[in-house]
Amino acid sequence: MKGIVGRKLGMTQVFDEETGQVTPVTVIEAGPCPVVAVRTPDADGYEAVQLAWEPVADRKITKAERGHLAKNGVDAAYRHLIEFRGHFAEAVQGENVTVEIFEPGEKVKVAGISIGKGFQGTIKPHNFARGPVTHGSHNIRKPGSIGASATPSRVFKGMKMAGRMGGKRATQVGLTVHSVDPERNLLLVKGAVPGPKNGLVEIREDIR
Repeated sequence: MKGIVGRKLGMTQVFDEETGQVTPVTVIEAGPCPVVAVRTPDADGYEAVQLAWEPVADRKITKAERGHLAKNGVDAAYRHLIEFRGHFAEAVQGENVTVEIFEPGEKVKVAGISIGKGFQGTIKPHNFARGPVTHGSHNIRKPGSIGASATPSRVFKGMKMAGRMGGKRATQVGLTVHSVDPERNLLLVKGAVPGPKNGLVEIREDIR
C-alpha cells in the first residue's frame, strides 16, 4: 500500500512529442509528508500510517496537535494529519514520504471533497425529466409524486429529492500516473480528480 497527501493545483494538457497526442492531466502538489505515527495491530488493533502535510506556523494548530507531533519526533507544525489504512512496507516514523513512491503508468485512486453546488432540485442531481411547458402547465421542474396514500402512508428512505449537491467526500478510482516531478513535488494524473483548485486530496495506490 502506498499513499500521499497533496493539493490539487488544477488541470492542464500534455502533448506527446512523438505522436502529438494530447492528454488531459490534473497537477497535484504532494508531499513531502513526514510519517508521524505507524499503527500496528499489536499496539493499536489495526494497521495504518499517519502522515502530516502543509507546514504552518505553530500558532495555527492546537496545543494538543503540537504535543502529538513533538511526541512523535516531528518538530514543525502541520495543518493536516491523515491516516492511510493498510500495510506500508517502507514507512518509518520520522521519515518523509515524497512523490517518488509513484511511477508513471501506475494505477492510483484520488479522494477529496467534491465541489459544492448548493441546494438543487431533482433535475440537476438525479436527471429527472421536466414536465410540459405548453398549454399553461405549471409542472415545469417539480419533482412529482413521492409516495402512496393509505399504504404505506409514508415516504420511503432514500427517495431521490431536492437537497444539497456536492460538498461530500468522493473518490475517483482507476486513474493513471502520467509523470512525476520530484524536484517540484508534483504528480501529474491522467484525467480529473474530485475537489476544487487548492483542495486537499489523498492519493492512494489502486490495488483493485
